[in-house]
Amino acid sequence: MTIPRYRASPIRRRSPSIDVNAVTARGPSARKVDTSATPGEPSHRCRRWLSAAALGLISSTFSTVVSQLFAARIGRDAAVDWMTVAAIPARDWALSAEPSWSAILTGIAFHQWADFSWALVFFGVLGRWTADLRPLTILALALPWAVFSSAMEWFVLVPLLPFWQPLFTLQQPYWIGLLVHGSSAIMYPLFARLRWNGDHAPAQDLRFTDGWITGGVMTIVVLGTVALFGGLGYELPWVGRAKDADQTYIRHMSAHHAQGIELAQIAAERAQDPHLRKLAMLMIASQAGENRIFENWWLSWFDTEMPDCSKEERTAMPGFLTEAEMRQIKSAPVEFDPVFVELMSKHHRGR
Repeated sequence: MTIPRYRASPIRRRSPSIDVNAVTARGPSARKVDTSATPGEPSHRCRRWLSAAALGLISSTFSTVVSQLFAARIGRDAAVDWMTVAAIPARDWALSAEPSWSAILTGIAFHQWADFSWALVFFGVLGRWTADLRPLTILALALPWAVFSSAMEWFVLVPLLPFWQPLFTLQQPYWIGLLVHGSSAIMYPLFARLRWNGDHAPAQDLRFTDGWITGGVMTIVVLGTVALFGGLGYELPWVGRAKDADQTYIRHMSAHHAQGIELAQIAAERAQDPHLRKLAMLMIASQAGENRIFENWWLSWFDTEMPDCSKEERTAMPGFLTEAEMRQIKSAPVEFDPVFVELMSKHHRGR
């Protein structure tokens, strides 16, 4: 039997395909190309800045709402505070004896812009170190950031450069600014969710931010409820230890403020220096606002009308001007400004 022979065909080796772009991209000047990006999808850096902007809107709005609702609980008139903030960029235009809506809205807008800018710095400019952190780590860094940012505004940016507006630091103590920046920074952990598209964030981060959002909403609801009842004359219960001492303080401060308002009203009409007139208007607005808060607290806590201070109490009160000194300023000559500054300074110093 003859076995047929077959001729072996030569094996052809397939040469590997060559990516011309890959070859030409090699070398010391080659740049790493991110091939995982989807067409039309923003880059990582762009997404980081967009997320920082969204976080800035959320944190600044939360801070604005909390500041508005909580102000009267700590003895601050929110309208006067917004007017004072408006005086940072708008100068004397914003100041009046009764805060105007234009000044209030300008102050809110400037506050929102400032808080928005600090969020952009934290997650945009410093995003190389902060953008990929977990929520708890962001929170741990955000609170010291609130201390830094509030100190920069209160000690440098507002009174010196670039705004050169000392009225703000005279009217608002530093701890108020710290609370405001803290209420903004407390929302920073939400960035851990915003930096992802949709709900692609890690499940642990989603659970944390869900709880954080719920807590923020509940905070606003509670503060709003307390503010609503406070406006109707039902403040939180008095929790002091010495009722007589607290009542004496409120009565004396109200009487002291009333004289300061009377002095400032004279200056608002007669002061020759335009800045001094505006400062007098700020004094009127500030002390009238505090007196309204005192009156509301008194009626809510003690359920009675506030009695006036006696003549003996007024005489013994530090810085309370005598009737002769009040007649002096009312009948002051053409050079009114030095007399007003002297007597108002004595009134505020208490001696």
